[in-house]
Amino acid sequence: MMEGTAAEYHSKDFEWEELRDEVENDASLRYHLVPFVASSSSSSPSSDLPPDDADAWRSFHRRHSAGKFFKERRYLLKEFPELLCSGNSIQVLELGCGNGSTILPILRAKESIVVYACDCSEEVLQRAKEIVATTSDVSLDHRLRTFLLDFTVHKFPDWLFCSSCQRASFSKPVNLSSDSIEQKLRKLNAPSFLTEEQCCIGGVDFVTLIFTLSAIPFQRMSSVIQKCFSVLKPGCLLLFRDYGLYDMTMLRFLPEQRIGFREYMRSDGTFSYFFSLDIVRDLFLGAGFTELELEYCCITSVNRQRGKKMQRVWIHGKFQKPI
Repeated sequence: MMEGTAAEYHSKDFEWEELRDEVENDASLRYHLVPFVASSSSSSPSSDLPPDDADAWRSFHRRHSAGKFFKERRYLLKEFPELLCSGNSIQVLELGCGNGSTILPILRAKESIVVYACDCSEEVLQRAKEIVATTSDVSLDHRLRTFLLDFTVHKFPDWLFCSSCQRASFSKPVNLSSDSIEQKLRKLNAPSFLTEEQCCIGGVDFVTLIFTLSAIPFQRMSSVIQKCFSVLKPGCLLLFRDYGLYDMTMLRFLPEQRIGFREYMRSDGTFSYFFSLDIVRDLFLGAGFTELELEYCCITSVNRQRGKKMQRVWIHGKFQKPI
């Protein structure tokens, strides 16, 4: 799909409030609702975190290096048509890109889009590049820039949006032609795709957080969102999609897998959090964003093997950095 128009996006098979009432009246699911009290043996995020919780995701990607979990998120262009309607030279930052299921449809959307994609796993970044290079008949890989980063711990590199350009974006233009000590140090660490004259790429037009925020400890979410805010150009958008409260995945977790309120840990050590609208709103508005759209997406899917209906709940959000 290139330079196309997204079809109507379907996001409502049932009302979230009906599912909420059903869950909250089911005694067998009551353990999901009660306040979480950490035991002395618990690895709760409210107590000491593992020294590097990204290790679990690195191990996950090593185990699944064959890419069997790859499924292109074709719905993204329907859910976020702004990616199609924007002008020329669009720069997108994708956080926690995994094997490229979000990258690929965005690159296909328009020839003017460049995607900067980061992940904590070097193996999965390589896999994402391979998938992008081999999946499409049209060459896309020249518009993909990957970089290794655990963004839950480290800040974004200066070449995304240096401090001088961030200040200039909110005030009168400043002269960046002289080689200050700060600029010289930045150029030494600059990626190869920057020209000699560039101190940074000047910020991004979109940040995509697609099933990424729920995979990190809750207490680190605010910091990650603030970092996203810092690299967005004024007036530009953060596009958000993640697990919603009472999604079927949440209801399948056992009591012993709870590590916090609405927060769980899988047997492989990876995290999963389930958002309410209020929590998402508080996180993003607290970082300085303006809310444009925020809603539950409630979809009924069918397991063809078992013939069983499953109720999926996701959060859809669009947030803008003020001008």
